[in-house]
Amino acid sequence: MKVANLYKQAGDKPVISFEFFRAKTEKSAQNLEKVLDLLSETKHDYMSVTFGAGGSTRDGSYELIDKLKKDRSLNVVAYIAGVGMGPDDLAQVLDKFQSQSIETVFVIQGDEPQDDVSFKPHADALAHASDLLAFIKDRYDFCLGAAGYPEGHIHAQSLEKDIEYAKLKQDNGAQYIVAQYFYDNRFFYEYVDRCREIGITIPIIPGIMPIYTVKLLEILTSVCGSSIPDEVRNGLDSISADDKEAVVQFGIELATQQCRDLLKHGVPGLHFYTMNRGKSVNAIVTTLQNEGLL
Repeated sequence: MKVANLYKQAGDKPVISFEFFRAKTEKSAQNLEKVLDLLSETKHDYMSVTFGAGGSTRDGSYELIDKLKKDRSLNVVAYIAGVGMGPDDLAQVLDKFQSQSIETVFVIQGDEPQDDVSFKPHADALAHASDLLAFIKDRYDFCLGAAGYPEGHIHAQSLEKDIEYAKLKQDNGAQYIVAQYFYDNRFFYEYVDRCREIGITIPIIPGIMPIYTVKLLEILTSVCGSSIPDEVRNGLDSISADDKEAVVQFGIELATQQCRDLLKHGVPGLHFYTMNRGKSVNAIVTTLQNEGLL
């Protein structure tokens, strides 16, 4: 399954995708099975599996890919994060993806793992995701996806420069872009417009991150650079800190409204960052489907 073809053939039908990461404990593995049971039955077109920086979670990623493809017969996209990895390491991972019948690889540079004191980047590691895309394109026949940042990458010199890098990613082989999540759709619309102005023609898909907990929201936004609008902060402030269910429901309603607006603006798809949780994404997608938007 080449994801670029899904977007080409979808017409007015938005492509729906869910993202997962490998479980780190037996308890989280059991929970992930329940989430997969739920979301496998929820309207979607493919699922993606993340990959730790420096290949730190590669075995777990391979296992989850097999679980989704072989055990559940699902369409799967495999991530690769190239930070710190030399050419031989990259080829080993990509060869493994080939052996797993993966046809689409989502390419990011990734950040160096902060909790791994043994991590040492390879001397010949590629510096940027655009370099990794070119490396893969020259050696393999994968369909390639890349990341975009509507508010700018946290380490970017500027949003303008970051959009120039997005163009370079397209030039080096990216066939679609999935955007980092945002909580104000205007960031996405302006980003797409600016991308089109400099010649980016490939599909740009909005990433959706429902609010799961206030703590997780704060952690992710500090790492990813996505901003929290005042209306979102005010809405959360009106909820008791102990009412976790109310926070989840607030997140569902916010993301559902975001998606309604995005779909009415004709986005080619929606990519949900599930954080290995199922309730929120299932509720959002089911609502949109019942409303005839999917």
